[in-house]
Amino acid sequence: MMDEKPFESMNVIPFVDIMLVMLTIVLTTASFITTGRLPMTLPHASQAIPGNDRPHIIELTATGRTALDGKDIARDALTSELTGLPQDTAFLIRADRALPLQQFVDVLDILKRGHFTKVSMQTQGAP
Repeated sequence: MMDEKPFESMNVIPFVDIMLVMLTIVLTTASFITTGRLPMTLPHASQAIPGNDRPHIIELTATGRTALDGKDIARDALTSELTGLPQDTAFLIRADRALPLQQFVDVLDILKRGHFTKVSMQTQGAP
């Protein structure tokens, strides 16, 4: 018969190596999750290149009014007003916070169907 020795010790070095790698991965991804973006220092230009075009402003009030560049417009007529504009036309949406979400999505859908790519939304900073 074979002489069986009791299991006296266990080599834990490979286990510790694996745990250290896992800890490094968790800590690295956790820092990306908390900041939401990669930390970087952006380059500076000696002179900013001004944009030639001001964005068209679409305003949506809580009462349901829609305005394009300060002029009231029916939401249904917005599509016809935007036809003929280049696809790189910039739009700024100013929507009341009490506006029903569906009305906001309807305007975004109109812009999407027009294949407009430069759409931003104005928000107010925290006090």
